Amino acid sequence: MWLTLAICSAVLLGVYDVAKKQASKNNGVLYILLFATGITTLFFTPFILSSVFGWHLAEGTRFEIEQGTAKDHLLLAGKAVIVTVSWITGLLGLKHLPITTASTMKATRPVFILLVSLLVFGERLNLLQWTGIIVSIAALYMLSVSSRREGIAFAHNKWVLCMFVAILSGVASAMLDKYIMSWMSPMFAQSWTNLYITVILALAILVSDIMNGRRENFHWDWNILLIAVFITVSDYLYFFALSCEGSMLSVVSMLRRSSVVVTFLIGAWLFKENRLKEKAAALIILLAGIAILFAGSN
Repeated sequence: MWLTLAICSAVLLGVYDVAKKQASKNNGVLYILLFATGITTLFFTPFILSSVFGWHLAEGTRFEIEQGTAKDHLLLAGKAVIVTVSWITGLLGLKHLPITTASTMKATRPVFILLVSLLVFGERLNLLQWTGIIVSIAALYMLSVSSRREGIAFAHNKWVLCMFVAILSGVASAMLDKYIMSWMSPMFAQSWTNLYITVILALAILVSDIMNGRRENFHWDWNILLIAVFITVSDYLYFFALSCEGSMLSVVSMLRRSSVVVTFLIGAWLFKENRLKEKAAALIILLAGIAILFAGSN
């Protein structure tokens, strides 16, 4: 079941990235994330209030939220900070880079997760898994060469740096997910994390506006509602997959990053980007690397 859940999460995540790219055309990154996360939090508000006030909504179902301990909430607040950093830097990169470049870069995250899993969770990599990592790194190099021909120097471009910060903070978040999912329910983790992220983003906007001496203009975009819906369902399926007995963080992360296929195809058609053949070749090699990783994990 957890493999199916991870694949469904990947499809929704791919559409979510396209909606973010579309919404970022006319709005600042912080406002997009605040409104999208705020809407997501509204979805969970009845269940959060039920948990706090003991209303027993959805009791006995997967939508029931336990109260949790102070340690649980502290961990989720820490996760919220990490996720906020990942989302802000990721959307900055996505806004200023071609979506075919940014999405393919994001798809390398399972490689880093596997390497960290090796050290943190004691997961041992076999020959196939190491082969998959090497192939994936080769694909990333091919993408950097293609992007350089578009005037994007990986070594000196600040938006590329933003994407790498997003990837690494995303890896840290995934490590924490695997740890907390050993005892937290998916609904508890997702609902409270979204609430904390909303608070952090609101404070970030307040500080930003005070420092700049003005409020950034915001124009409502219906893509923001799509962002909220797709990330809510995608994250729930992801947390659910991790909570299943026998699930492996490395495999779930690899499958979820296959969302790049959806993002690449829709993005290439919608945004009419350049050098698609070279990027598609890099993507195919990357997916081959992920497939080798998956084969080596089963």
